[in-house]
Amino acid sequence: MDVSMSFSQDMDNEYEKLIRRMNPPRVVIDNDSCKKATVIRVDSANEYGILLEVVQILTDLNLTITKAYISSDGGWFMDVFNVTDQDGNKVTDEVVLDYIQKSLGPEACFSTSMRSVGVIPSTDSTVIELTGCDRPGLLSELSAVLTHLKCSVLNAEIWTHNTRAAAVMQVTDDLTGCGISDPERLSRIKNLLRNVLKGSNTPREAKTVVSHGEVHTDRRLHQMMFEDRDYEHRLVDDDSSIQDERQRPDVCVDNWLDKDYSVVTVRCKDRPKLLFDTVCTLTDMQYVVFHGSVDTEGTEAFQEYYVRHIDGSPVKSEAEKQRVIQCLEAAIKRRVSEGLKLELCTTDRVGLLSNVTRIFRENSLTVTRAEVKTKGGKALNTFYVSDASGYSIDAKTIDSIRQTIGQTILKVKNNPQEQQQRQKSPSHESPTRFLFGGLFKSKSFVNFGLVRSYS
Repeated sequence: MDVSMSFSQDMDNEYEKLIRRMNPPRVVIDNDSCKKATVIRVDSANEYGILLEVVQILTDLNLTITKAYISSDGGWFMDVFNVTDQDGNKVTDEVVLDYIQKSLGPEACFSTSMRSVGVIPSTDSTVIELTGCDRPGLLSELSAVLTHLKCSVLNAEIWTHNTRAAAVMQVTDDLTGCGISDPERLSRIKNLLRNVLKGSNTPREAKTVVSHGEVHTDRRLHQMMFEDRDYEHRLVDDDSSIQDERQRPDVCVDNWLDKDYSVVTVRCKDRPKLLFDTVCTLTDMQYVVFHGSVDTEGTEAFQEYYVRHIDGSPVKSEAEKQRVIQCLEAAIKRRVSEGLKLELCTTDRVGLLSNVTRIFRENSLTVTRAEVKTKGGKALNTFYVSDASGYSIDAKTIDSIRQTIGQTILKVKNNPQEQQQRQKSPSHESPTRFLFGGLFKSKSFVNFGLVRSYS
């Protein structure tokens, strides 16, 4: 039985390779047809997950996708992306343009999901994945345990959402600077970290996973929080639930019965990596995007997807509809950076993360999101912190922390007043507008008048 299944999978893989050789991907990068953005068109044989792979590559290059037109009905995939760099300009860096050509063109292999620049290469390190209940001081406790176990944190990303926390950490042994392979030591690390994650009076299970494989951090964090069901609504005792409701993304799911599609529309405040977050979640929920449109209007983003489940059916029930809505809302809000942004840049040393987060905890600050990086012996860390009691952060507290850590080492990138301005609720219009009414009468994006002909 196993032999026959293996043979069948091998035949499928060989068939996919044959199709790719007969229809190699084609990438056209155009810096002339659009005044404000670089236009990237990708044509390829269609296969499940290809949209996410393309979006992932563009996002990992820190490119901003301002518009997108998606079509993958039948056996062909054709997408058009309008992108800019982080400063809002066209992409002119030849190194970046060459990377896009090689990653998306004939040399690419879309079946290998971990080839992008956002992947953690872990041959000389150990990757630790953590999921558990969030609480004030959690990152401080976790980093203190790792320091006690003589583990150095090279890179890490921590997300919190809806009382849950997830982290992907890349660690090495303090003495050797290499990954940790001893089974007994790895088991001890897992057990101690799991005990920290469990805390007290926590009904949900805490999870720790140790691996040495390649990891795309953002993708894994979405998968981990999805598996942890952070999208489920929970009762909150304070006023934060009211504020959370005001910031709630506008997500709608309707069925287009004539075409057997479910139409998913999203309207929310625009931010970097928004398209990746929604496409990643739809893919993880096993929905296929057949057509779609993405647009940004000022500070607001609009996304519309025509989807079916991987089994070919649209959304079948009200319960399934609500689950899609909740999961997309969670995907959008996980990466929202709530709190005061602090950036730390200093020479890396053993126990640095533990010391810094301990100082935060001692000053009643809790970390809502963090990104830890080391490069060339330097620690480049970003923390989003809020007051553990829910009050506004006192400026004197931040001054005291900066004096303790170092005024030039720790810098404040925004303040609570600015954060409150950003948290004002966006305007809400009707989320359902069918942009692709003529799509099924046309076979080309040229007929939309949105891009010029590339033939």
